[in-house]
Amino acid sequence: MPMLLRLYLEFMLIGLFSIGGGLATLPFIKELMHKTGWFTMTDISNMIAVSECTPGPFGVNMATYVGNTISGPVGGIIATLGLITPALVVIILVSKILNKFKDALIVKQIMYGLRPGSTGLVAVAVCSVASAAFLDPSRVSDFAGPFYQEFFMRIVWRDVFIGAAIFVLILLGKKKKVHPVVYIAGAAILGIVLKL
Repeated sequence: MPMLLRLYLEFMLIGLFSIGGGLATLPFIKELMHKTGWFTMTDISNMIAVSECTPGPFGVNMATYVGNTISGPVGGIIATLGLITPALVVIILVSKILNKFKDALIVKQIMYGLRPGSTGLVAVAVCSVASAAFLDPSRVSDFAGPFYQEFFMRIVWRDVFIGAAIFVLILLGKKKKVHPVVYIAGAAILGIVLKL
């Protein structure tokens, strides 16, 4: 199968099942990583950072980033089109029939049933991001102790303290109404300084 067609189909499936917003695409992106080997967990962390810093929906930015990484600018466009195709089709269909059926009991039950699924997808995404940000998978690879000890040995405490400090700064900044761009720029500068 040609790479561009595969990119389109893979991201069309992600777009079809990632109900609940941009973060809901993350578990599917991680699954795509395991299935194809196109990118690593480090690449996903970079994708998250780039997607959160650039304008536009998170999922679309992720699709563009992956497509561009795999097949250049054309791949970015194809992956993005694949991701948004199901949403466009659903929006067109829903706009045609919603007014007729919006008060129907089955429609209300379907919408109610989607909530736990989308909540679960977002929860998995949060755990994946936290794992990528705060755990070092290369540590204690031959450790044979209990799970909780191995887990604590994998934690990169410096990153946890930095994350906690940023969280406190955000809470303090809410009172002073600091613009979110200040936090993004500050985190980018901090990341560059720590990397050097």
